[in-house]
Amino acid sequence: MTAESGARRSSKALTALQVRADLEPGKYHDGGGLGLYLRVEKNGTRFWVQRVTIGGARRELGLGSPPLITLAAAREKATENKRLILSGGNPLLEKQKARGALTFAEASERYLAAKLTEFKNEKHQKQWRSTLETYAYPVLAARPVGSIEVADLLRVLQPIWSSKSETASRLRGRVEAVLAWATVSGFRSGDNPARWGGNLAELLPKQRKGAAFGNQPALALADVQRWFCHLSARRETAALALRFLAMTACRSGEVRGMTWAEVSGEIGEDAIAAKDAIWTIPADRMKMGRTHRVPMTADTITLLQIVTRVDYIPLVFIAPGGGMLSDMALTAVMRRMSEADEKQGGSGFRDPRSGRVAVPHGLRSTFRDWAAEQGVDRDLAEMALAHDVGSAVERAYRRSDMFERRRGLLKRWQGFLTG
Repeated sequence: MTAESGARRSSKALTALQVRADLEPGKYHDGGGLGLYLRVEKNGTRFWVQRVTIGGARRELGLGSPPLITLAAAREKATENKRLILSGGNPLLEKQKARGALTFAEASERYLAAKLTEFKNEKHQKQWRSTLETYAYPVLAARPVGSIEVADLLRVLQPIWSSKSETASRLRGRVEAVLAWATVSGFRSGDNPARWGGNLAELLPKQRKGAAFGNQPALALADVQRWFCHLSARRETAALALRFLAMTACRSGEVRGMTWAEVSGEIGEDAIAAKDAIWTIPADRMKMGRTHRVPMTADTITLLQIVTRVDYIPLVFIAPGGGMLSDMALTAVMRRMSEADEKQGGSGFRDPRSGRVAVPHGLRSTFRDWAAEQGVDRDLAEMALAHDVGSAVERAYRRSDMFERRRGLLKRWQGFLTG
């Protein structure tokens, strides 16, 4: 059986044979005035939907999926709903009462319990939950998922849509995923109010690419030495971690999750031992999923020597509460430094293109700009940043990670930082 164009596929009643047949994606109307459809998704999933009018508003009620819910059972449910509506009742509210009206917060937890294992690392897991808790829960947490509408999504997204565009875009996608899970699980029905195309896209302004998905704000090369001088005067743990990040051109999560066990070689009084020291970041903490070796220099070893070490905590940079520093802790240091510089009559530490305050990840872009200005070999600079270099075939045949050349490159970079 093939689907016709448009929402309705046939005005004739469906048969049990047709329901079991190989159907193209679309909606197949059962006829009979009950508003009953069989919806077939692109992935082959199919479920029963009843289109009704409740209180003057068009709604869609989910009635389950075949073969668990047969055609006869779907018609029986649709008939009961029709009778309830004609008597002034609301089958959607009755369904929510019967199910205990699952709230958005409860639905989020169930979704996350099922899906979080798909994420590569713990950072992404925490980001998923914290984004929902920070921005969606104040509006949606106690709301039954079946009652959430487009207006609710606008209350969540509009306050941050322009000021925190990337966060808002990710938040919308995460709410959409939770509500999609709730629909498939039978806790809500109808269109997903968090859907973008043909829905929120018509109500929210289009985000500028640069604002939502552009490069992270980076320091101008002309400001680097002044910035690093101010940073070196600070002694809080987050500032030390930021300093180490700048010196190694590593990612925030790699530095914040660094453990003493990952550092080989002698870290003693004699900083010259740095010639033997290596920081080896395991594959499960790397974005590319490959182990990465970072050469330790005399300057990075000297910095590690002033970090307070706690025997029973494996982390190098420890948060005040005893765990790992948050990414925001390092970002806050950069923000405070920029604000302090501006109060003293300086220009602050901002990206020369966007005008936004530079952030930790932007330091990698600053390093890359410096390397280009210095005429550093492209592959060498990219390897220092732990980026993929060359095609998959080239990487398969490459045996060297240019370790000693990268040690020399980091020494030059650190010399530039200190002036």
